[in-house]
Amino acid sequence: QVHLVESGGGLVQPGGSLRLSCAASGSIVSINGVGWYRQAPGKERELVAHITSGGSTNYADSVKGRFTISRDNAKNTVYLQMGSLKPEDTAVYYCNAGVTAVTGDIAYERDYWGQGTQVTVSS
Repeated sequence: QVHLVESGGGLVQPGGSLRLSCAASGSIVSINGVGWYRQAPGKERELVAHITSGGSTNYADSVKGRFTISRDNAKNTVYLQMGSLKPEDTAVYYCNAGVTAVTGDIAYERDYWGQGTQVTVSS
C-alpha cells in the first residue's frame, strides 16, 4: 500500500506565502512524476505544477513566478512553495504521484492521489 498525505494548507492573507508538502509512504521503490493540482468550488481540477523524476518542472501560467515545486527524494516528499498569494489561489490542493512500489516480490506502477489540503487566501 502507498499513501500520499498533503499538509501545509491554511488561511493566509493576500500577498502571503505557504509551503505545501506531499509525503509518500509505503513499499515505495521510486516516485516518478508528481503534480500539484487544485480545485476551487464550482471549478474543474487543474494542474498547477509538475516535477519529473529528474527534477524538470513546469507550471500553469497563472502561477509562474509565484509558485515553486521541488522534491526531496530521500524523504519521498514533494513541496509546493507558494508566494504572492491571491484570493483566486483559494482551492483544495491535491498531489498526484506516479509511484513504483512492490508487493511481495512484484513491482508495479500506478498513480496515487492525496486527500487534499485547503488553501484559503483572504483578508
